[in-house]
Amino acid sequence: MNEMKMKELIETVVKALVDSPNDVQVNETSDDRSITYHLTVNKDDMGKVIGKQGRVVKAIRTVVYAAGNSSNKRIHLEIQE
Repeated sequence: MNEMKMKELIETVVKALVDSPNDVQVNETSDDRSITYHLTVNKDDMGKVIGKQGRVVKAIRTVVYAAGNSSNKRIHLEIQE
């Protein structure tokens, strides 16, 4: 999956979870071995994205990692405060 579609996937999943979808932003940084997606959400929505004991963010990461599995780069998803 190319990098632009991955950003759209993350945005689509996260926007469905939060109360302030307009505040959702996904930025990426990459090097020769990995791609890191930086997710920013409204401060009030942070708990919804993380979930109890991190279950929601773990599920989001599982989907993102599975979608990016075809690339030769390692995929990371970080939530920015």
